[in-house]
Amino acid sequence: MATPKTKSQIIAKIAEDVGLTKKQAAAALTSIVEMAYKGAKSKDGFTIPGIGKLIKVRRKARMGRNPATGETIKIKAKTVLKFRIAKAAKDAVVPQK
Repeated sequence: MATPKTKSQIIAKIAEDVGLTKKQAAAALTSIVEMAYKGAKSKDGFTIPGIGKLIKVRRKARMGRNPATGETIKIKAKTVLKFRIAKAAKDAVVPQK
């Protein structure tokens, strides 16, 4: 299995592909990340075309089980962040039969 790319490797690849300096590529990446954080807080979420959408979802309270003891426990309601993969990304990585 391949190792994931580091932030500096991603920045270097963006700089090389687009013809920017590494500093400009880092600024562009930072800008996208900040937009994603702000967008995810909104009710519409944040969409990266061709990749997916970052959204906040409210989970209801539910009953769970402690795996160590088998005891039933109550899990509180909470807000979580989810990423929904775009169909284009899914088809590019896992082609349909």
